[in-house]
Amino acid sequence: MTVANWCIAAACLLPMMVALTPKVASVAGKDRYDNAAPRDWASRQAGWMKRAHAAHLNGFEALPLFIAAVILAQQAHANQDRIDILAMSFVLIRVTYSIIYISNLATLRTLVWLAGIGISLAILAQS
Repeated sequence: MTVANWCIAAACLLPMMVALTPKVASVAGKDRYDNAAPRDWASRQAGWMKRAHAAHLNGFEALPLFIAAVILAQQAHANQDRIDILAMSFVLIRVTYSIIYISNLATLRTLVWLAGIGISLAILAQS
């Protein structure tokens, strides 16, 4: 399995890890995570917990383009080292994006989001 394929797996797991953060943190609060009604619980959150939920949703939204780009570039027999470097960059950008989103840095978040899309498009351009 290529590094880029491992990056696909990491990018798929990342949104779930971001979503887990407020759930674990809620154990210490008044509104503990409710596994019986998780969407109701998420809709009641505010502040960083609400932003973490939004970051997790955005993580899933970014996946289709990234996954398609990697697969198409590999099928086109593009330079695998370049695909791997771009894929690792995408994962690092998505980790950074999640931290920035949770930290409520809106303008920087947009710039980092654009970088992630740009990386996916750069991978796609290899095909």
